[in-house]
Parts: sequence; C-alpha cells; structure tokens
Amino acid sequence: MADRILIHICCAPCFAAPYLYLKEKNKDFTGFWFNPNIHPYTEYKKRMETLRAFAEAEDFNMIWKDDYSLDDFLRKAAFREESRCEFCYFDRLNYAAVVAKKGNFDTFTSTLLYSKFQNHEKIKQIGESIAKKHGIKFFYADWREFWKDGIKISKEKEMYRQQYCGCIYSERDRYLPKTKRG
Repeated sequence: MADRILIHICCAPCFAAPYLYLKEKNKDFTGFWFNPNIHPYTEYKKRMETLRAFAEAEDFNMIWKDDYSLDDFLRKAAFREESRCEFCYFDRLNYAAVVAKKGNFDTFTSTLLYSKFQNHEKIKQIGESIAKKHGIKFFYADWREFWKDGIKISKEKEMYRQQYCGCIYSERDRYLPKTKRG
C-alpha cells in the first residue's frame, strides 16, 4: 500500500502544481491548513477560502486548523525578524507532524517546498529534525521545477493569488523598498 501523506498547504496557488503531480503519481494525500503567520486577517481568510474552493472543486480531503494566532507568531519573531522564517517553518511543520502522527499518516510535507523564495535546505533540515522527534517520515520534494506550471494553473482557475509569502514582514519586504525600512 502507498504511503499516506499529510501535506501542509500554505495556499491554493502553491499547491496547484504539486497537487497535479501527486494526483498523477496516484499518491494518497490529505491537505492540511495551518497558517497562523498570515497577515492581515483578511489575507488569511482569502487564502483559506481559495484553498477551500480548490479542495471542493478537485474533491480532495482537507484537515482545517483555523487558528489565527498572529500574536504568538509576532512574539516568536520579535527582535529576531531576520530569522523569522525558521520559526515559521518550525511551527507549521511541527504541527503538521503532530497531526500526521495522530492521524496515522506515514509521512508529512509542505507546499513551502514549491516556492523558489523559500529556503529549501532549512525546510528540509527542520522537517527531518521534526520527523525524527515525532517518529514519522518527512517527505522532501523539490517542487520548484513546477513553479511556472503552478502560476499558469492558478491563473486558469482564477484563484486569488497573493503577492507576498504571508507574514507582516514579508508584506513589508514585498512593497517597501529596503532604503525606506526602519
């Protein structure tokens, strides 16, 4: 029997191409929404509802952890803004591993591995460390090769497409020139 995969999904556009890959390979997967870092709340809701619509249209299973705990994310990132992504990777991957273990999945992964803007080595390192801690496998897949396909698919499906990773700092970095940052 094939491994059951729990895949943490940050947003529907980042899952569009990996979804087709998993479907084509007949992988047994369930999506998992847990993204307490996304700011503002309206952005969080747009991303969640876009994923919900995609999951319903494509008829794949989802586990929803609708927990907008921005305060917790900001407390962890405060005074460590340059390494905030590591906290964010850890929180989301750790929770995915806990859910995967509890749900008797064989492995877990994340759509963070789709983005060419994320630190893949750091995600892999954190994922493998968490996997060891929880006694479950981390499924590493470099989905960056599907970057353009994912953009095309998400546009064809008229998905809401955000312009930054998700947190308040990434929003700032996307729209405010470095020279104007405090």
